[in-house]
Amino acid sequence: MKTSVFDTAAPLLSKNEASKIVLEHFGIEGIAKDLVSYSDQNFKILGEHKSYILKISNSAEAYNVLDMQNKAMKHLAVTDMDLGLPLPLPSVNGKETIKIESNGESNYVRLLHYVNGKFMKDVNQSDTMLFELGAFLGKLDLSLKDFKHPASKRPFPWDVRFIDFLKSHQIDNVQDKALIELFLKQYETCVLPMEDQLRKMVIHNDGNDQNVLVNRAGRTIGIIDFGDMIYSYIALEPAVCMAYVALEKGDPLDAIAQVLKGFHHTFPLNESELKSVIYLMCLRLCISITMASYRKALFPQNQYISVSETPARKFLYKMKNENLADWSDKLIVFVNA
Repeated sequence: MKTSVFDTAAPLLSKNEASKIVLEHFGIEGIAKDLVSYSDQNFKILGEHKSYILKISNSAEAYNVLDMQNKAMKHLAVTDMDLGLPLPLPSVNGKETIKIESNGESNYVRLLHYVNGKFMKDVNQSDTMLFELGAFLGKLDLSLKDFKHPASKRPFPWDVRFIDFLKSHQIDNVQDKALIELFLKQYETCVLPMEDQLRKMVIHNDGNDQNVLVNRAGRTIGIIDFGDMIYSYIALEPAVCMAYVALEKGDPLDAIAQVLKGFHHTFPLNESELKSVIYLMCLRLCISITMASYRKALFPQNQYISVSETPARKFLYKMKNENLADWSDKLIVFVNA
């Protein structure tokens, strides 16, 4: 029995079906092109003059989560027009989220504007680019500061505060299990005692290099995929981004420091928040490993599920021999310089 988007298979509509949905429900004629996705199904729709993104949600996805995403994107568009966002389009009946029946299941469907740009994963990341990336996320959160939605407070595995997921979804690999327990203990020892000093708000929570868009000059111009939005620590926003920036780098300290400095420059963090970032960063990668282990056993054909698993494991095995308090101190000195 399906219980969530994490243990429910993604939709399997054809490109032809996707094109028909866009024409019938949104009045737009276009050619559908497959895109990779995690738990839903995405298509790029090539129209005559514009391109769009068709998102077919997992059958276990709740309507209020999609409503939150739509309202957050529209909120951001009103508060800051400089942010490149995949805004939702109304269907022919005026609704931004519609329901379809296909292959014996019901799925919510949305059509979003396509945001032009290159993914950050496909460009060389300079210090300036990483600083601007952090500043962009800080600007994003400043614009989200007054945004509220009941769906943001759902229990959610990709929220580091929801440690029940890490505790209840044990993985078979004994070494990985010990690794995750190590970072979980450090979080409980070093972050939870100062939780009262860690401010919370609704954050994007997935500013990784496969969601961030840059222009030809390497400047951050947009962000996509609001599916992981959650009410959590403000400090988690840069921490998530730093976690993925750190992967595949021999010495990631300078790179992640640039991201944190950019965020702090735009959205100042207090001392406790700055201290917490390195622990939140490592815990996020623990979630990546645990979630990949859990979901690839259910859906072995979806390679996108484990795209970050190996580099995350490699990074955490390196970090287990490091003193995170020292890293925290170095980051604080750097951002305040």
